[in-house]
Amino acid sequence: MLYLEDLNVGDQFKSREYEITLAEVLDFAQKYDPQVFHTDPEKAKDHPIFKGLAASGWHTSAIVMRLWTECFPVAYGLIGSDSSLRWPRPTRVGDKISVEVEIVSITPSKTKTDRGIVSYITQAKNQHQDVLLISTTKIMVFKKDFDKV
Repeated sequence: MLYLEDLNVGDQFKSREYEITLAEVLDFAQKYDPQVFHTDPEKAKDHPIFKGLAASGWHTSAIVMRLWTECFPVAYGLIGSDSSLRWPRPTRVGDKISVEVEIVSITPSKTKTDRGIVSYITQAKNQHQDVLLISTTKIMVFKKDFDKV
């Protein structure tokens, strides 16, 4: 597990690959984002932007969350305080998604000396190195002795 003292600006973390399947694209879309370009491979072919079935951006984000938890093991979890994200390219069935995280700032709390805010940039890429998601995220990270303060 990583604590605030273990992290430095410029630290990088890389995940394993995760292959997205047709079944999970359709299942996620039916439950959470039921738009035709996510739910119907035939009708999606006629979409003017996607020109084929595309996974929901929220599905891609959920996969990124899973990969974050595996490659960026922050003590007591990834407790988010802010995030912005973009999906520059659609995620497609068969894409092998991996994430790269880079810490860009660390700000110790002035009022709660047992923690700080860590900002990092994530790029989720497919097997061709196409960027599918870019996010800037801030999380709260505790110091090793936070429960003693």
